[in-house]
Amino acid sequence: MKPIVAVVGRPNVGKSTLFNKILGKKKAIVHDQPGVTRDLNYADTEELGRSFTLVDTGGFEPDAGNIITKQVRDQARLAIEDADVIVFVMDARVGLTPQDTELVDMLRRAGKPVIYVANKIDTPRQAALVADFYSLGVDEIMGVSAEHGLGITELLDEILKRLPERDEPPIDEERIKVAIVGRPNVGKSSLLNRLIGKSRSIVSDIAGTTRDSVDTPVDLDGRQYLFIDTAGIRKKSKVSLTVESYSVMEAIRSIERCDVALLLVDGKEGVMTQDEKIAGIIEDRKKCCAVIVNKWDLAEKDTHTVEYAKETLRNKLPFIAYAPVLFTSALTGQRVPKVLETVSDLFERGRSKVATSALNSALESIVARKHPPASRGREVKFYYMTQVGVLPPTFLIFCNHPDGVEDSYVRFLTSSLRDALGMDGIPLRVVFKQRH
Repeated sequence: MKPIVAVVGRPNVGKSTLFNKILGKKKAIVHDQPGVTRDLNYADTEELGRSFTLVDTGGFEPDAGNIITKQVRDQARLAIEDADVIVFVMDARVGLTPQDTELVDMLRRAGKPVIYVANKIDTPRQAALVADFYSLGVDEIMGVSAEHGLGITELLDEILKRLPERDEPPIDEERIKVAIVGRPNVGKSSLLNRLIGKSRSIVSDIAGTTRDSVDTPVDLDGRQYLFIDTAGIRKKSKVSLTVESYSVMEAIRSIERCDVALLLVDGKEGVMTQDEKIAGIIEDRKKCCAVIVNKWDLAEKDTHTVEYAKETLRNKLPFIAYAPVLFTSALTGQRVPKVLETVSDLFERGRSKVATSALNSALESIVARKHPPASRGREVKFYYMTQVGVLPPTFLIFCNHPDGVEDSYVRFLTSSLRDALGMDGIPLRVVFKQRH
């Protein structure tokens, strides 16, 4: 599981610019208007063989009256709780502010590794501006210019020094690792309680405390399951979160570790932007998943409701349109037993292996139906296909021009293979390699 590095600070101190500079590409929206980043923006990156997930948070303003700014402030608090390393950004031109001081106090209580950065040191003459921030009582303030890239290499070195070493837990091949993910208040904790057959104690949320990660092993109907990070589910269930974007960071951690992800959607409210983002994370990680439409007992229904709802879900969550959809009520227990059946089925098919002869027969048939488009005037030829991994099933195709296979054709090929190999409902990964 990749460590999380969160970039926090007041609005308009240059967090998004720094985020983009560390990544080496423009991903966050950068604008001089304070408060542009009102959502969590995240990306995986790698430096010197170390991987981590970088998160750009909205600005922190402790005394905000504006509701959106308050939400951004709460989001920063929660990012601090979940991050392994925190990069705290201040504006060297503006100097130290009361808001900076308050956030530093919060960071100290969190007990996390923190790198203090004074941004907008664009010229050697401005380097003296860093001195103002030492009144915070911290050992080191790094002066950087995110806009011009000055001091970024040194900052990356500091981040790498502070990344935690991950001890790989022993792998239990038979125990299915399940992550329950979704927006706040969609019923994740209630579903967990129904699935394991007892109510778990709720852990109250205290801002700034170190987050405990607790996995719950359960044996049900002769099958072994491990529900991932149930402490996180319980803690968040007690808090009325106005900042739904926080669920993205929580989802990243859980999805990385799971075999099967259960994406909970509110049956009454329908699909929201955050549901789409979490679905994108699931597809990006190529995890088996099911969409669980919870609170279905509260939704208005007629004879066509289920089919219409499924079609709507597939349109709004195109990343995982192949995933099975279940309509449940964690409150009443309606169709909850079907959830575990689906999890087991996805797990078994996700680790299935296909004979090489069957793979190449399927590939030949698919290519005959629709040949890959030429790339820069060169014909793209597929020679041979073999399976190289499971969970997800991963297939290697030897071809003459790997870079020339268009994304649209990869999507067509993946969908066609899913149909041909009887792998409905599970993600596939297709990799291309040049054969000389």
